Amino acid sequence: MKTPQLSFPKLSAALGIANEVWLKREDLHHYGSHKGRSIPTMINEYRKQGVTNFVISSSGNAALAAIMTVQKANQNNGKAPLHLRVLVGEKIDPKKLASLQPTTYNLQPTNIKIEQCERPKQTAFQMEKENKAKWLRQSTDDLALVGYQELALELSKIPNLAAVFIPTSSGTTAQGLHEGFQKLGLNPEIHIVQTDGCHPMVAEVESHKVHKVESPSLASAIVDRIAHRKSKILEILKTSHGKGWIATNDEIQKAIQLVKENTGIDISPNSALAVVGLQQAINSGRTWEGSVVCVVTGR
Repeated sequence: MKTPQLSFPKLSAALGIANEVWLKREDLHHYGSHKGRSIPTMINEYRKQGVTNFVISSSGNAALAAIMTVQKANQNNGKAPLHLRVLVGEKIDPKKLASLQPTTYNLQPTNIKIEQCERPKQTAFQMEKENKAKWLRQSTDDLALVGYQELALELSKIPNLAAVFIPTSSGTTAQGLHEGFQKLGLNPEIHIVQTDGCHPMVAEVESHKVHKVESPSLASAIVDRIAHRKSKILEILKTSHGKGWIATNDEIQKAIQLVKENTGIDISPNSALAVVGLQQAINSGRTWEGSVVCVVTGR
């Protein structure tokens, strides 16, 4: 499914640059976020291989994409139904837990179970080890990269694409986009943006942002501290002449307000990371010859 990508001259002016600034509205994807690119691709490919049992450790957009994909697959083919277990932590916010219920999206919860457990990732790992289910884990499964190559194709239609700013946790989106662009013969700058509370991939940071974290980040989706893709991502930043940036809560809040005032769009704190990264790049003296894109990753 293609998502809107629009240029906002007023936002460009507010940022103080002449370049066209585009927002890629992955929050309007049918599956709710950019995870709708990768999770369905993974499930459908494994299904072709005969896999029918899946598990995912997530309380956010990845879980929602998995729930919707499995439900749709079962509606279309009831003879070989898929089964999904969504594992979330015991201390998950009740509102967040409620948002994952299939009935919230007018879906029937057939073969989909949402379970709270003490160690979701470890439980998912054990289930896969015992061949009970396929673990939908983007951070280590390169099949997840394939879906983001489709996103790269859409972004390639933007005139004179020069740079892409991406909110980053595992780095899967950034890697998938870069590989997609490479196949198209393009090499726009890839910029990743993480939070002051979780930034294992950002090699160069401002020390005051790293050591003075006063509260959990508003961008709660940035949680991958292991960073299996770190070496690859740092290579991509170098190859594309991009960089890694770090966002504080104050910067995230200001970015949300900036986008609202100049586009009328309400973006999530996670999505606001891309705008913060762009602002920091501009303030550092970065310039571009063409268009700049901020990926609005999800709700």
